[in-house]
Amino acid sequence: MKDEKQVANTNFIRKIVETDLHENPDFPKIMTRFPPEPNGYLHIGHAKSICLNFGLAEEFKGLCNLRFDDTNPEKENTEYVESIKNDVRWLGFDWGERLYFASDYFTDLYNFAVELIKKDKAYVDGLSGEEIQEYRGTLTQPGKESPWRNRATQESLDLFVGMKNGDFEEGKYVLRAKIDMGSPNINMRDPVLYRIRQAHHHRTADKWKIYPMYDYAHCLSDAIEHITHSVCTLEFEDHRPLYDWIIDNLDTPSRPHQYEFSRLNLDYSVISKRKLIALVNEGFVNGWDDPRMPTISGLRRRGYTPSSIRKFCDVIGVTKNDTRIDPVVLETVLRDELGDTAQRAMAVINPLKVVIENYPDSTEDLDAMNHPQKQEMGTRKIPFSKTIYIEHDDFMEDAPRKFFRLSLGREVRLKYAYLITCTDVIKNEQGEVTELRCSYDPESRGGNAPDGRKVKGTIHWVAESAEVHAEMRLYDRMFKTAFPDKEDNWRDDFNQESAVIMKNCLIEPSLKQVEKGKSIQFERLGYFCADSIDHSSESPVFNRIVTLRDTWAKVSKEK
Repeated sequence: MKDEKQVANTNFIRKIVETDLHENPDFPKIMTRFPPEPNGYLHIGHAKSICLNFGLAEEFKGLCNLRFDDTNPEKENTEYVESIKNDVRWLGFDWGERLYFASDYFTDLYNFAVELIKKDKAYVDGLSGEEIQEYRGTLTQPGKESPWRNRATQESLDLFVGMKNGDFEEGKYVLRAKIDMGSPNINMRDPVLYRIRQAHHHRTADKWKIYPMYDYAHCLSDAIEHITHSVCTLEFEDHRPLYDWIIDNLDTPSRPHQYEFSRLNLDYSVISKRKLIALVNEGFVNGWDDPRMPTISGLRRRGYTPSSIRKFCDVIGVTKNDTRIDPVVLETVLRDELGDTAQRAMAVINPLKVVIENYPDSTEDLDAMNHPQKQEMGTRKIPFSKTIYIEHDDFMEDAPRKFFRLSLGREVRLKYAYLITCTDVIKNEQGEVTELRCSYDPESRGGNAPDGRKVKGTIHWVAESAEVHAEMRLYDRMFKTAFPDKEDNWRDDFNQESAVIMKNCLIEPSLKQVEKGKSIQFERLGYFCADSIDHSSESPVFNRIVTLRDTWAKVSKEK
């Protein structure tokens, strides 16, 4: 894995900032911003932008604003605003007193629009939305001018005031920039700057009857906030000429510049906000914080840490090339972290009863390390008794030679306990194995054979004398194929087995009091965390964050 400093050196936007500061001693303090639209929850792609914008400001001793581009009142609300603020804070970033909204600037944006009309750079158009689309032309054919394009300046000003005052119904008029209907860049063919919306705004209520378009509001908000490096994703590259045109044709407080980088596309998932909303509203998942979701709140509830997500964003780097990232990269970063920090414990997800017939009818406490490489994390006591439970998968009646777990007549090591040998198998009427009878070697306490014989298999277990029942939620890839968002029928690719709920699992008694959100490595099962909402000491609930190693590729290949 790359060192963070090596990764930083590959970031072309950092190099741009370095050049600006080096070649221009009078260059102002670096100002960046993270500008989400409050119309949904943030996802892993936003995390990349958050880390980049706040990271640039931190590295070059500048500032980063948090600004909500709230120009679309029908889709925005305060729930999204608060969730975004929580996510940014959780990732470890602080905007200080620099919390802004595009709606803070609605009066300024309106005045700028008036200035464009007076300069004959904008006009009020009476074409319908369908007609504007038709007049725009295609990638190979130029557009044609609206019959209202040369409307008198004063008439456009009067109509624009009427639009602001609510004198007209939605769709009656729009304000368009007067640029070039023959431009090879469709975004420059007289784009719409303002439209009428009779909608309640989450901050300005019903004060405004017109709302600016994103492209118009974004660049001017940057200029008002004295943003020096306006960093956005690659799909806005074709919009940069419009960004520059608006700034160049107005007397703005500053002259920001836009730079584009590739967005983060995660395999086996979708990050389109429209599709994420559909997953929530159509019941595919249990809300925005469902641990299968690529949202930051979903990753947080699943058990991902802020540091692992920041490290992941460093590892994938910042480039101009659109790429897809295998979630294995994110999982590997998390495994590396949890491998060092997570306490070990034992749990049994699919219990199989084992009776050790020659063990006394009593209980003893065995010593277990909380981390095999870190003595400073201490030890714990785990109870052992005549009856224990192991994983069903750790027994096979007719096992092949290379099956190193329990089988009839074979000996295995119980982690931290004893060597046992299976002597009998009990089945139900359907022929299913329901119980095992075993014997143990009393001299093998701690799992070591007194005569030095080698025992290859080691399995985990939980004693019946101290069993605590828990619910285990086993999460996996949300979609069955790597590129679900490329298909119109992407819903059909949803992995119905992406969430498997296992009831009556068994855990060590020491885990009963574990706090919400704490990560544990269940030995041989994977990394789990106590669910941040549903977990309690009376009803423990654990989410599987990630397996101990990547098993998805192997399973997919076998399928």
